[in-house]
Amino acid sequence: MADKIRHFRDLNIWKLGVEVAKDVYKETKLFPHEELYGLSSQMRRAAVSIPSNIAEGFARKHNREYKQFLYVCLGSCAELETQIEIATSQGYLSKDNNIALLEKIDHLSRMTMNLIKCL
Repeated sequence: MADKIRHFRDLNIWKLGVEVAKDVYKETKLFPHEELYGLSSQMRRAAVSIPSNIAEGFARKHNREYKQFLYVCLGSCAELETQIEIATSQGYLSKDNNIALLEKIDHLSRMTMNLIKCL
């Protein structure tokens, strides 16, 4: 039988969220300097929000509150998807990196919906 998850760091969904945030930081380092306080900053905040809300919801210990934070996580995923498309259209992000990031975000969104259904 599987061990009970005692900490948010044990959650695969949280681990994937951190991976997405790291990827976004790596990609936005290459953006033009004038985007430092614009699109780059927005993407980083949305990306960091994803695992942060997973962790905060887990720490609340009540399913109703946890679901609320997971829905915020889904919103941040959608926000980040939009920003990735804008960054790609501006030539800041390659099509290959666009696809890789969007696939991870899609997987993360599906994992989040499945977790919401289980709670």
